[in-house]
Amino acid sequence: MPQEQFTDAIAMLKHDHREVEALFEKFEKASGSERKWQLAQQICNELKIHTILEEEIFYPACERAVEEDLYKEAFVEHDGAKVLINDIMATGGEGEFFEAKIQVLSEEIEHHVKEEEKPGEGFFAQARQGDVDMVALRDQMAGRKEELLAQEERGGLPPAQLTAVQPENV
Repeated sequence: MPQEQFTDAIAMLKHDHREVEALFEKFEKASGSERKWQLAQQICNELKIHTILEEEIFYPACERAVEEDLYKEAFVEHDGAKVLINDIMATGGEGEFFEAKIQVLSEEIEHHVKEEEKPGEGFFAQARQGDVDMVALRDQMAGRKEELLAQEERGGLPPAQLTAVQPENV
């Protein structure tokens, strides 16, 4: 993926949001357990990569520009999604609650995206108002994304790592 495809880091992250939203829509319309499992894995891997990019690169770079509560909530919301992602991946696409877990994950992601993209006061709006080089962040995130995609192709991504929620309390 050429870095110039996106004007800056926020454009890149918004593109990821649209990609995952489209995958959730495909999942809703899909029939057959194999197809649903294939889409679920794709959704989970996309979200793992996206959360890594945000937590390793984007969020730390924007910490001073974003309200502290919003900053901390973003990590906690990610962890809520990661718990579901890891649980979904462990099911192998089987089980009574598989589709319900995907639906709840979709709702959690929809809420999180709205908070990030909210005009004027969302995470992205606040980050844009700060003194952050969004083009340099885009380049850094694009490089990391290439590494993660290669790792996924070589043998898969490890389970999502929780940041704010303590695993023993999950």
